[in-house]
Amino acid sequence: MTTVPRPGGRRIVLWRHGRTEWNADERFQGQTDVPLDGTGREQARTAARLLTGLRPSVIVSSDLVRARDTAAALAELTGVPVDTDPGLRETFAGSWQGLTGAEIAAVDAESWEAWVAGVPDARPGGGETRWEVAERTSEALQKALARVEPGGTLVAVTHGGAARTALAMLLALPPELWGCLGGLSNCCWSVLHEDPRRGPDAWRLEEHNAGSLPQPVLSEEG
Repeated sequence: MTTVPRPGGRRIVLWRHGRTEWNADERFQGQTDVPLDGTGREQARTAARLLTGLRPSVIVSSDLVRARDTAAALAELTGVPVDTDPGLRETFAGSWQGLTGAEIAAVDAESWEAWVAGVPDARPGGGETRWEVAERTSEALQKALARVEPGGTLVAVTHGGAARTALAMLLALPPELWGCLGGLSNCCWSVLHEDPRRGPDAWRLEEHNAGSLPQPVLSEEG
């Protein structure tokens, strides 16, 4: 895939945090402040070594510890300080937080089915809808982007669900198509490039759920 910058265009890297014990147990973390486990810390160090190649100019992170500690691995290598923004937190999932999918389905099957189907206004455990998450993550990204010079790179360290809704909003996808985007694996990332030729706030998805350095596309037609 390509990540060759467009002239003057900025780049956004949406980076999911490393693994936690709750990830390994497939529990809905939401905004519960669960730390990285040993695997997650190693994932963060490995990914950070790769992401230095994208020369981040601004790093912003969710204020939850699993994201902050992931971001710290990149800051240590690049010298770029990490700013935190609670707008990049994961979806607040109310009574579902800490439960597995099977446990949620056993007590709230209809809502769980709507959530899994990607319904934008489904409210997990009485918490936030995907639309509400998309609005606050987009606001956080716009604040951070205001500090990125043309041609610069913003690395935003966030969470799986938050990253997917932010991605959908940046790409201006209609809500009924949000479910077409796959999730991010722990410590993988998506890369978007600003494309000024298409107008203001126009973004192009260059990498999704990547875990290696981007490679330029030499020809899209061949």
